[in-house]
Amino acid sequence: MGLGPWEGEWPDGDQWDPVLLRDGDRRNVADRYRYWLHEAIVADLDTRRHDFHIAIENWQHDMNIGTVVRTANAFLAKEVHIIGRRRWNRRGAMVTDRYQHVRHHPTVDEFTAWARKEGLEVIGIDIFPDSEQLETYELPRRCVLVFGQEGPGLSPAVHAAAKATLSIEQYGSTRSINAASAAAIAMHAWIRRHAFGQAPR
Repeated sequence: MGLGPWEGEWPDGDQWDPVLLRDGDRRNVADRYRYWLHEAIVADLDTRRHDFHIAIENWQHDMNIGTVVRTANAFLAKEVHIIGRRRWNRRGAMVTDRYQHVRHHPTVDEFTAWARKEGLEVIGIDIFPDSEQLETYELPRRCVLVFGQEGPGLSPAVHAAAKATLSIEQYGSTRSINAASAAAIAMHAWIRRHAFGQAPR
């Protein structure tokens, strides 16, 4: 994976990393960012990030958080928010957390206060009696999609604070899907609506 040392005359520009140009770039980055400085990649991503945020509760050291961060990077979420425990397993992120802004909120109250200050609508993703269908819900452009940890799901505090709670339609025998998978589906629903203009039916 990656490319070897740069062949030929080195390119001009502040974004280029002389060490990578000399030794090669083996990082897991898109081709457009080969040989770029890490700071230059983040700065370029910051000019294009989408208007949605992702939050996940982390009361029991959820192993899904790394995968959620990796998916948030793929869909270029504005930020990822960890509610609860600060420490999380970064293995599933595959180093994408270096390119994705990650913010910590010790409590639900602090998180919801931040969301209100930023003018973001809190949208929970979970299965509750009052949940609406993600497939038909009009996702707001400026929002934060919140996911509970594997097993317990969203806490009552987040459920109460959310403008709406959305569920993902399922057709098999299981009651729920993996939290990281649910996060990927919800993020893509936002992308379809606001990046591609596909209105829900």
